[in-house]
Amino acid sequence: QVQLVESGGGLVQAGGSLRLSCAASGRRFRDYAMGWFRQAPGQEREFVATISWGGTTTYYADSVKGRFTISRDNAKNTVYLQMVGLKPEDTAVYYCAQETAAWAIGKTLNEYGYWGQGTQVTVSS
Repeated sequence: QVQLVESGGGLVQAGGSLRLSCAASGRRFRDYAMGWFRQAPGQEREFVATISWGGTTTYYADSVKGRFTISRDNAKNTVYLQMVGLKPEDTAVYYCAQETAAWAIGKTLNEYGYWGQGTQVTVSS
């Protein structure tokens, strides 16, 4: 059974930084792309970033490009999201997700079959 556990959220001032972590278990981590998504109050969950199974390919939403960096450590079964230059509009619950299919990478919610419980990120102005 796949388990994804996020950590690292919190309250930060605009311009600040946070690093989110997501520890995975249950499947061979190094075979699956990992993604970060977020959901703000009253809005739909949206794609933030994704990284391929080997870590060589990454994709970002335009709204976070240049400010957020996704990375992974396959030895630790962990994926990270480093966020700098945070803005109030980045406030959301951030979810870690694992691709349903091995050796595939996507940017849409329905390609990810496994989700964490989410971690709150709040950016004050």
